Amino acid sequence: MNQILIPNNDWDSNLYEKHAFVWQYGEDLLKLLNPKPGESILDLGCGTGQLTEKIALAGAEVIGIDNAPTMIEKARQNYRHLHFEVADACNFQLQQPFDAVFSNATLHWVKPADAAIASVHQALKSGGRFVAEFGGKGNVEAIVKALHTALAEINIPAQSLNPWYFPSIGEYANLLEQQGFDVNYAIIFPRPTPLAEGEAGIKNWIEMFAGSFLAGLSSEQQIQVTHTVEKLLKPTLYHEGIWTADYRRIRIFAIKV
Repeated sequence: MNQILIPNNDWDSNLYEKHAFVWQYGEDLLKLLNPKPGESILDLGCGTGQLTEKIALAGAEVIGIDNAPTMIEKARQNYRHLHFEVADACNFQLQQPFDAVFSNATLHWVKPADAAIASVHQALKSGGRFVAEFGGKGNVEAIVKALHTALAEINIPAQSLNPWYFPSIGEYANLLEQQGFDVNYAIIFPRPTPLAEGEAGIKNWIEMFAGSFLAGLSSEQQIQVTHTVEKLLKPTLYHEGIWTADYRRIRIFAIKV
C-alpha cells in the first residue's frame, strides 16, 4: 500500500477515545458487514482501531487505514497484532483487492466524495461489498446553526469553515451508481447521541469534531463562541446533565458490479 501522509491532520487521539460512542454505535454496523473467517476486509477511516479489532475477531484478515498519523499511531499501540497504515481515502492503493470495504463515521469528512468512492471501487473484488455509515443530510443541524450564529456575532462568516459533507440518500446513491456500484440498501435515520463529560460535553465535542470553526480565533473568541453555542443549544440539547448531539446518519450497503 502506498502511504499518503496528510499535512496538518493533527487529530487528538486521546480526546477522540473519550468519544467512545463513535465506535460503540458502529458495532451495530458490523452486523450489516457480517465479516466471515478468511475474508479480506479494509476498514476505511479506522480511527484508533476498535472496530478493526472486532472485524479481526470474526476471523477476517483486516487492514485499517486512516489519514491521521496520530490515529494510526494510537491504533498500533492499542492493537499491535493488527495492520494499520496512514493513507488518504481519496487516493489509496492496495496490492490485492478486498472482499469488503467497511467505513464508520468517516465519509462525511471526505468532501471529494466521488474520489473516495472511486478508491473504494478499485479496492474491491468484483462482487465485493461496501458497507458504510456516516453523517447524512441534516446531521448536527442544530449545532451547525448555533456555530454560524455565534460566529456571526463576532463578524466571522462560517460557511467556508464547515468541514463536512452531509449528502442525501439520493445524492450519495447516485454517486455510487455512477462509479459502478449496485446500491442494495440505503437508509437515513435520526440518531440522537448522548455526549460524555456532562456539562462539558458540547464544548469537548466542538473541540474534537468542529475545531475548524474555531481556527484562527483568539482564545477569548473561542471561549465566547463556545459559550454562545452552549446558551443557544441548552434549551433543546441539554437535559438532566447530559448533552445530546442531533445526529442523522446514512447507512449503505452496495455491491461492486
